[in-house]
Amino acid sequence: MLQVGYKFARRLIIFVVGISVLVVGIVMIVLPGPAFLVIPLGLAILATEFLWAKIMLTKLKQKSADGAKTIKDWFFTKPRP
Repeated sequence: MLQVGYKFARRLIIFVVGISVLVVGIVMIVLPGPAFLVIPLGLAILATEFLWAKIMLTKLKQKSADGAKTIKDWFFTKPRP
C-alpha cells in the first residue's frame, strides 16, 4: 500500500514540476527568455513518467533536426551555376 502512494506522489511531483517548466517555456515565447531550451526541458521532465510527453519530445527532436538540416543546406551549399 505504501509503495502505491509513493509512486503516485512521485508521478504527481514530476507532473507539477514538468508542467510548471513547460508553461514557463511557453510564456517565454512572447516574453524574453530561452523558450527553445525551457520547453524541451519541461517535456524531458514529463517524459520520465508519461508516454505522451516522450512522444512529443521525440517529435520535437525530429523537427529540430529537420530544421537544422534545412538551415545548414540553405546556408552552406554552394550556388549552382
